[in-house]
Amino acid sequence: MSSPSGAAVRAVEPIEGPLDATVSVPGSKSLTNRALVCAALAEGVSAIEGALVADDTEAMASALRALGAGIAPAPYRRQGEGATAPAGLAVTGTGGDLAPGPLDLDLRLSGTSSRFLLPVVALGRGRYRLDGRPPLRARPMGPVLAAIEALGARVEAHGPAGHLPVTVVAPGHLIGGQLDVPGDTSSQYVSGLLLAAPYLREGLGVRVTTRLVGRPFVEMTVAAMAAFGARVAATDDAGHPTFTVDPGRYRATAYRVEPDASAASYFLAAAAVCGGRVTIEGLGEGSLQGDARFADVLAAMGATVEQSAGATTVIGPPRLSGLGDVDLAAMPDMAQTLAAVAVFADGPTRVRGIGFIRGHETDRIAATVRELRRCAVDAREEPDGFVVHPGIPQPARIRTYDDHRMAMSFALLGLRVPGIEIEDPDCVAKTFPAYWETLAGLRTC
Repeated sequence: MSSPSGAAVRAVEPIEGPLDATVSVPGSKSLTNRALVCAALAEGVSAIEGALVADDTEAMASALRALGAGIAPAPYRRQGEGATAPAGLAVTGTGGDLAPGPLDLDLRLSGTSSRFLLPVVALGRGRYRLDGRPPLRARPMGPVLAAIEALGARVEAHGPAGHLPVTVVAPGHLIGGQLDVPGDTSSQYVSGLLLAAPYLREGLGVRVTTRLVGRPFVEMTVAAMAAFGARVAATDDAGHPTFTVDPGRYRATAYRVEPDASAASYFLAAAAVCGGRVTIEGLGEGSLQGDARFADVLAAMGATVEQSAGATTVIGPPRLSGLGDVDLAAMPDMAQTLAAVAVFADGPTRVRGIGFIRGHETDRIAATVRELRRCAVDAREEPDGFVVHPGIPQPARIRTYDDHRMAMSFALLGLRVPGIEIEDPDCVAKTFPAYWETLAGLRTC
């Protein structure tokens, strides 16, 4: 179906009755992209099991192939099973010897890939031009660009300062040392520098000079690096963490990617919104992902949460409670999901600590409030978040702004009330190509 403007539109049909579903979601984008970088820099062949195949990870894989890594689908045979399945990737690493420039890298819409690869290409030799689609060009890159210049690379801007497109002129060697980096816009600046750090001659120390938003994502980076043999020490000085990486090399390894906690959030939220039970297989209490803690937010709203080593279950409550105040700085990608759930609570919910998401795929604060109001829901912006008052959403066509999370979160409204349509539904391919089929599967379980 298409809108009058020609854009595709998907109607979301309400679900009657409580849910009873066990759902499998794809692998974590965050862990897949971190593992791809480590494996591509390692020497030898790494096996990444459960890797996400989506536009963001394809952007990363395509760029790493251009830089000299071999990346191909790989079958895996689990112990006790008689069949193989294409469940991951085989990555032949470069040993840190990247293909020299000139090279052009198209990073599509992937902020993660951009902020990770800017330090990586600085390890190479020659000229590397990084660019992407217009929404990616709007995302801030200034701190990581300044950092790689401080390390000895040269950056040539081809547009507004601090944004893509840029050309990184890599000198062929970087010594390393100590860097001060702000962390209040994105944790990805810190993660990208850490991922490249083992290949600096003297290693690297990164001191975060501001509040570090999304710290669980940096901890995820450190854990992925450790799995590939790197050593990272973390200290904290009056709230300013410092991460120190010894010089060395990644070693090829077998790495298993957890199911994506961000993708899982929509289905756990569906249980809270519609009632009944939803279980996510493979995402357990020991998850590395900060977004796995979204289940605790649903518990605070009255849902029952059950976790084991290998699964998370949410059982919707008879009545959802509003959250008077919640800080989502540690899991900013959950803001839109929580906004959709908050609509059906018994009181207002104020989300704060997320002012930096105005610089994500879109201004996520403004877009969330604008689309809730389009549904006749009372919501308002605040400088670092928003407030959502409960209400009954009215039929509306939701704009998604090239933002996969707008599409996936606002679809939750349509599970409860009729008349919700999602523009540009294919934008979910950025991280979850099978989202609509998986959502439809809630009706058949």
